[in-house]
Amino acid sequence: MDQSMKQLTKTAMMAAIIFVCTFTFKIPNVITGGYTHLGDCCIFIGVMVLGRKHGTAAAAVGAALSDLLGGFFVWVVPTFIIKGIMAFVMGTIVEKVLPERKGNWLIGAVVGGICQIIGYTAVKVVMLGTAAALATTPTITAQTTIGIIIAAVVISILESSKVMGRLRQM
Repeated sequence: MDQSMKQLTKTAMMAAIIFVCTFTFKIPNVITGGYTHLGDCCIFIGVMVLGRKHGTAAAAVGAALSDLLGGFFVWVVPTFIIKGIMAFVMGTIVEKVLPERKGNWLIGAVVGGICQIIGYTAVKVVMLGTAAALATTPTITAQTTIGIIIAAVVISILESSKVMGRLRQM
């Protein structure tokens, strides 16, 4: 199998994992009609495994697919853009801004997560009004924070066991 086919396969598999963790583990949000999920941790892990470019693609496609198949049609495009930005920002910090710094992924995940919080809040202001948007800020913040914490555990295990390096080389 040539290298581009391997990369495409890894990206598609990560998009599927992001989809499953977003689609399966849902906590409904009555204010927006949306939901809180565990997909963000997989997005952060995906960026670490796939890198900025392919991690961004997997994040955008996997998360948007969850909204599409879950019946949240109005959120498909915003989710595609916002999750893509979150992953791209994280990947840029990891690969371009702080490539030699230990823990660069954590800084990237936090900054990318802040972009997600701002992005979803801005979209909700337009779609639902300022009060509803601000009322849901704690839930998107909690989702992002929990995603970072779970990713920290998984990434730490993958790196200490040398599995992360093998996943990147596959």
